[in-house]
Amino acid sequence: MTYEVDYYAHGTPAERWERARMFFDAKDYAASARVLGGLVEEVPEQTGPRLLLARAYYHSAQLRRAEAELRVIVERDPVEHYARLMLGRTLQRQGRHAEAEPHLRLASALAGDFESL
Repeated sequence: MTYEVDYYAHGTPAERWERARMFFDAKDYAASARVLGGLVEEVPEQTGPRLLLARAYYHSAQLRRAEAELRVIVERDPVEHYARLMLGRTLQRQGRHAEAEPHLRLASALAGDFESL
């Protein structure tokens, strides 16, 4: 177990970011999330790693965790349209359609997709 922890935490932030992206691209979302969890703790102000962590959680059906990360992003940056879209979809997947709707509508507006409103 120590080997795994060391492996996922090993390297510079840039190396861990690349490792996490490789896992994500290979559709090993759980491994990507393990790398990104530590990276997000180390650089909590950066949106990129947190958004990829939320996506990894979403794709590995860790929807409550995805929701928590996405809420941090939209609280910090209310016009981050992709985080709004992902938050809406995450809430939908949890059967929380009424909560999802405002986020999906705002994401559409921020993306310039006024026809779907």
